[in-house]
Amino acid sequence: MAEAEEQETESLEESTDESEEEESEEEPKLKYERLSNGVTEILQKDAASCMTVHDKFLALGTHYGKVYLLDVQGNITQKFDVSPVKINQISLDESGEHMGVCSEDGKVQVFGLYSGEEFHETFDCPIKIIAVHPQYVRSSCKQFVTGGKKLLLFERSWMSRWKSSVLHEGEGNIRSVKWRGHLIAWANNMGVKIFDITSKQRITNVPRDDISLRPDMYPCSLCWKDNVTLIIGWGTSVKICSVKERHASEMRDLPSRYVEIVSQFETEFYISGLAPLCDQLVVLSYVKEVSEKTEREYCARPRLDIIQPLAETCEEISSDALTVRGFQENECRDYHLEYSEGESLFYIVSPRDVVVAKERDQDDHIDWLLEKKKYEEALMAAEISQRNIKRHKILDIGLAYINHLVEKGDYDIAARKCQKILGKNAALWEYEVYKFKEIGQLKAISPYLPRGDPVLKPLIYEMILHEFLESDYEGFATLIREWPGDLYNNSVIVQAVRDHLKKDSQNRTLLKTLAELYTYDKNYGNALEIYLTLRHKDVFQLIHKHNLFSSIKDKIVLLMDFDSEKAVDMLLDNEDKISIKKVVEELEDRPELQHVYLHKLFKRDHHKGQRYHEKQISLYAEYDRPNLLPFLRDSTHCPLEKALEICQQRNFVEETVYLLSRMGNSRSALKMIMEELHDVDKAIEFAKEQDDGELWEDLILYSIDKPPFITGLLNNIGTHVDPILLIHRIKEGMEIPNLRDSLVKILQDYNLQLSCMKPSLQVEK
Repeated sequence: MAEAEEQETESLEESTDESEEEESEEEPKLKYERLSNGVTEILQKDAASCMTVHDKFLALGTHYGKVYLLDVQGNITQKFDVSPVKINQISLDESGEHMGVCSEDGKVQVFGLYSGEEFHETFDCPIKIIAVHPQYVRSSCKQFVTGGKKLLLFERSWMSRWKSSVLHEGEGNIRSVKWRGHLIAWANNMGVKIFDITSKQRITNVPRDDISLRPDMYPCSLCWKDNVTLIIGWGTSVKICSVKERHASEMRDLPSRYVEIVSQFETEFYISGLAPLCDQLVVLSYVKEVSEKTEREYCARPRLDIIQPLAETCEEISSDALTVRGFQENECRDYHLEYSEGESLFYIVSPRDVVVAKERDQDDHIDWLLEKKKYEEALMAAEISQRNIKRHKILDIGLAYINHLVEKGDYDIAARKCQKILGKNAALWEYEVYKFKEIGQLKAISPYLPRGDPVLKPLIYEMILHEFLESDYEGFATLIREWPGDLYNNSVIVQAVRDHLKKDSQNRTLLKTLAELYTYDKNYGNALEIYLTLRHKDVFQLIHKHNLFSSIKDKIVLLMDFDSEKAVDMLLDNEDKISIKKVVEELEDRPELQHVYLHKLFKRDHHKGQRYHEKQISLYAEYDRPNLLPFLRDSTHCPLEKALEICQQRNFVEETVYLLSRMGNSRSALKMIMEELHDVDKAIEFAKEQDDGELWEDLILYSIDKPPFITGLLNNIGTHVDPILLIHRIKEGMEIPNLRDSLVKILQDYNLQLSCMKPSLQVEK
């Protein structure tokens, strides 16, 4: 029996997935479970005939005349042997302290569950319905109604005697009754009536639509949504009725209240029960279908639908087909829908089964999202409602999401989600990293690994670095740059890089990365050497940042080769750390670099490198002649004889002229200007600077047979030497270029001199 029970439970669970909407992406509104425990025991030997629901307990009537009180889990708390035959209806007041029971053999009992029996009578016909006053617990409301062929109202008088009155008869058996507040609604063969217990007036009659249906096989379903709204379901028709107050001017002989049908519509199946759900309706339907093979009609699984009523139609919100035990043999009258207003619980009652439908909560919503593999939405729903969810944990959903993404092959997205989902849980991070390793996707998770708070085991980071080192040098280099050096064992990674460099010794990416690793390890010497070999731009920053001047004393040539300008500036800015002498010595075999250094030193300070000025003469002469003459002019420590020797050897005329002049040998200097440079203007300028008559005489003697020189002298000599001396020496017949212009200029200079002398002559007189 236990195995059969398990199989039936499974079939019920499956039934919620086998509705017509099973292929839809619409989320179900309700969830289902079979009421078990004591109910299971009862229905194995007996059959359910009716049930009523209170917020605190359930009352179940059976075909064998038993009434059981049950807790909400279906456990039996009390048992009453009421009759040997079928219990037709059970009614409870709002307090749950008084219960009315009627049976097929005409028995009617109304008693207090905690105070004993109050009414017990057997009628001569089956009593189909009973309803106790909702406020029966009050002494003024000791009333109940019963229905068979008549609808009788029983009231207890002040003498504690019961009196009865007929509210209605003559339209067939009373088969359904619902009492709410001061209103009693009942259904007979002809339709639905409402009676106002306060005014003792019947206020309406709502006729049934399909009179072809047998009322005993397709009974009317009634439920009050509130104190003034009655919902009627009969056959395939639904009517929503509103009880309203009649205006005083309209009353006359009419009841003080009337009923307005605010909504009516047809359903696809036969109605077995109704219940309100906010502004919607829950409808239990009896379904008949035709077999495709035999073309015979058969009983299908009942349906529980949520619908939205409209004025003349309705909108289906959800629809579920339920596999209840024995549904193949059940008729429409065998099903009942009871509900608990406080908790939105709906009980589907059939002879062999009681199924509870509940509104789905946030946990159920998350279940559905996970089932549909909507992990992102499930995670979001859990985060929003984390205080309300009971069965799910945000972390578990997140881990399932990561697994789902990995299974789909969305490795990068899965890795990215780890940051949010795993947070600061180092153990989970390490677990996920190993999972990514198993599928060969360590690279995917590497950008998202935590680098602090938490910090994972060094082995994790080393494992990923080794993965990159085997296949992606650039990616490896990126991680070394981005990851703090204390995340992993630096020496282990350094050795791994060295091993790879044995196979590819000139790989710049590996070399640069090795330099960075050396830097993390404070092995600045090795790092510097690699940077210099690579001519990397960061080398000077590295030296300054870590004060590596002691490490570069033997690497000055490398620095100069890389960037001589930056190297010299750095060396000169840090003379206290690396002396001028040391730099010059290191550059001894590279005179061109030595010159660059000493030249910039001289530009900064003419005296600091005076001991090297003699050396600099040769260096300027060899590598930088344009700056030789400025050096000779500005240096006060340069040996002139040595400089003259070098300049004469190299035939540097301008430099030699300057040196001869500076050494007092002006005539030799002038001779070089005239004989080597053939520049009369320069010769005249030199003679003017020296202001020596002998130099002018030498200049005239040299120029006398050279007409271009004579022209130059005639244009410039007048202010220093009497031009007559030159003119007398010019041979007759010699053609002098521009002679006329030169003579005019001489006369103008002469007149200018006379003008300047006149004032002084007058003073003398």
